[in-house]
Amino acid sequence: MDARWCAVVVLAAFPSLGAGGETPEAPPESWTQLWFFRFLVNAAGYASFMVPGYLLVQYFRRKNYLETGRGLCFPLVKACVFGNEPKASDEVPLAPRTEAAETTPMWQALKLLFCATGLQVSYLTWGVLQERVMTRSYGATATSPGERFTDSQFLVLMNRVLALIVAGLSCILCKQPRHGAPMYRYSFASLSNVLSSWCQYEALKFVSFPTQVLAKASKVIPVMLMGKLVSRRSYEHWEYLTATLISIGVSMFLLSSGPEPRSSPATTLSGLVLLAGYIAFDSFTSNWQDALFAYKMSSVQMMFGVNFFSCLFTVGSLLEQGALLEGTRFMGRHSEFAAHALLLSICSACGQLFIFYTIGQFGAAVFTIIMTLRQAFAILLSCLLYGHTVTVVGGLGVAVVFAALLLRVYARGRLKQRGKKAVPVESPVQKV
Repeated sequence: MDARWCAVVVLAAFPSLGAGGETPEAPPESWTQLWFFRFLVNAAGYASFMVPGYLLVQYFRRKNYLETGRGLCFPLVKACVFGNEPKASDEVPLAPRTEAAETTPMWQALKLLFCATGLQVSYLTWGVLQERVMTRSYGATATSPGERFTDSQFLVLMNRVLALIVAGLSCILCKQPRHGAPMYRYSFASLSNVLSSWCQYEALKFVSFPTQVLAKASKVIPVMLMGKLVSRRSYEHWEYLTATLISIGVSMFLLSSGPEPRSSPATTLSGLVLLAGYIAFDSFTSNWQDALFAYKMSSVQMMFGVNFFSCLFTVGSLLEQGALLEGTRFMGRHSEFAAHALLLSICSACGQLFIFYTIGQFGAAVFTIIMTLRQAFAILLSCLLYGHTVTVVGGLGVAVVFAALLLRVYARGRLKQRGKKAVPVESPVQKV
């Protein structure tokens, strides 16, 4: 039994060993290009910031710096380590979404159309470009196959830089509540967010985009597990039922769909391991952000704090590896890639703003329905543009997954309606 598990881990980490004579679509040039090695190198780079930062935080807390500290650095240390005000879990929360009675149904319908269109365009374009950047070559000619962009971390940095700029401008232009959370607490969500994004981009080298989308749809299962571990939450029976249906649908799709052209069981296993990493890190990010919302802050402030540390981690790691300059050179060699990466980042940042606006205007249920439909459209669009094939059983599996997601929305809506008779309506949690 131990030998079999060791073989599985080795094949996942070193896919070229199990190719069985078939050449993967994008074989690594050397062992230093293997995804498992790059993951360890990236993690070491992030640890070079996290570990000293954690030790500094513990030092200032042990020295009771909030009471004894003085000097020019005191405001900075206070904001980063202690925060500017106490935890506001028992204070009056931000004003919940209000139904605009003075607006006409036509105006509400136009706003809903605007939100739905913005979300669909932003994230469908983001999905198409993500697959283009990670799975296709640049600079191909009749005599040259071109070259592929392989550094997922550089792409994560581009996304985070633009998101940081957008969030910063929103904080400046729009009135925000007084910020009170210690800044260092954002670093945990930033670390897991960077790792989840890296796993997401890296997985596209090994599995198809439809498989990735379905894996994202099934992340409700580890989110529930993380909720129990991190937030000590309890769940209803229908939540476990829909989670089971999602698992069944994803299994139907994965087991019925044949392998992608020029792929091997080992590369597919690598992709599934990376998708599992994405789901696990993303689940931690969601639950950690939920805990941070106990402080008095807006979603834009959350977006700024998380992306600030994400930029710090990725820039530092890329500089340590000497990869920042190479990524910039790749952009210089291929202007098409530069345009794709920039548009990808714009869609990601604008999509975040559409998420906040949609939840604020129409609530979490409407937003979830729109994003569920977006996932279905993303699979269809990827199959049309990039030639992925889906069997009948695989199509039924996709239908089961999205039916379960819509059932979750319906059940939550009914539960909320029953709760209105006994308790006031709570503001929906907004996630970054």
